[in-house]
Amino acid sequence: MTSNSDDVKFAYWVPNVSGGLVISNIEQRTGWDIDYNRKLAQIAEANGFDYALSQIRFTAGYGADNQHESVSFSHALLAATTTLKVIAAILPGPWNPALAAKQIATINHLTNGRVAVNVVSGWFRGEFAAIGELWLDHDERYRRSEEFIRALRGIWTEDNFTLKGDFYRFTNYSMKPKPIDPQPEIFQGGSSRAARDMASRVSDWYFTNGNTPDEIRKQVDDIRAKAKANGHKVKIGVNAFAIARESEQEARAVLDEIIAKANPEAVQGFADQVKNAGKASPEGEGNWAKSSFEDLVQYNDGFRSNLIGTPEQIAERILKLKDAGADLILLGFLHFQEEVEFFGKRVIPLVRELEAARDRELVAAE
Repeated sequence: MTSNSDDVKFAYWVPNVSGGLVISNIEQRTGWDIDYNRKLAQIAEANGFDYALSQIRFTAGYGADNQHESVSFSHALLAATTTLKVIAAILPGPWNPALAAKQIATINHLTNGRVAVNVVSGWFRGEFAAIGELWLDHDERYRRSEEFIRALRGIWTEDNFTLKGDFYRFTNYSMKPKPIDPQPEIFQGGSSRAARDMASRVSDWYFTNGNTPDEIRKQVDDIRAKAKANGHKVKIGVNAFAIARESEQEARAVLDEIIAKANPEAVQGFADQVKNAGKASPEGEGNWAKSSFEDLVQYNDGFRSNLIGTPEQIAERILKLKDAGADLILLGFLHFQEEVEFFGKRVIPLVRELEAARDRELVAAE
């Protein structure tokens, strides 16, 4: 079934780190190697997915004992596909804007414009200490990320780019070739006030952790009101962990098993680290600020979005997230290859049918 520009988009987390997407000893038939991921990208592309998001990790932890670098891994997936867009996660600090701008511009040309970036504002303090990078306070990290994004855009669009910032300095810098139009999309994550404010000024997309439609709507309303005042537009992506099965009972049993087999020590270690993220914001809000043990078994509160049940139930819940303002659903799975295919064949067509029915209703009401 064809889609239009207003339809909700679908993305999946690239498992380029080991351990899968839940901190649990449950079986996860998910590989982190390139052969598995190339095939996964091709399956996703053939089954209605629009984007894939690579992860950035520098050190082991929480089941992720091995990690492939995000930008080069993203390029490999782009080379194995023809329409899928891949979002490469990058970290201000380890990356300088000049390096990131050059990397992404080159990949942009090599893949006909299918690469995007996710600017991560630094969530594991231990990683920064291990690699000798300065760790900034919460709001300062977002200030640096905003300046990083302004530098990327300036380098990509201007000749003789000059920036006298607090974190980055450029003087008459001209990079060529510049990316082909349209410019690479810039994503960011967050839920805190600083993250929302940054998105309302500079980002194309704002990713937030999984949550209920009512809680998502609060963030969307805040971001879009601020973005409008800034003469800016931003789209919203929502994290979710999908468990699509033939019956709701079967899906709920899988969730129960994931949590029952959770690794308490690893989950607590993750919880301790993310205190430096959303919980460290001045207002005490943001990603993981209110996460329970069960929420943290899935890195980005994916269970909270409640995409757990039959294909029909999940499709209806996706429409509710869309009604709350979600433009994209970012998905994690237990067994990626088979579940991405099942989701694409069984859930996405139902979502498209619901969207088409709603469009017809709107036309009839005019």
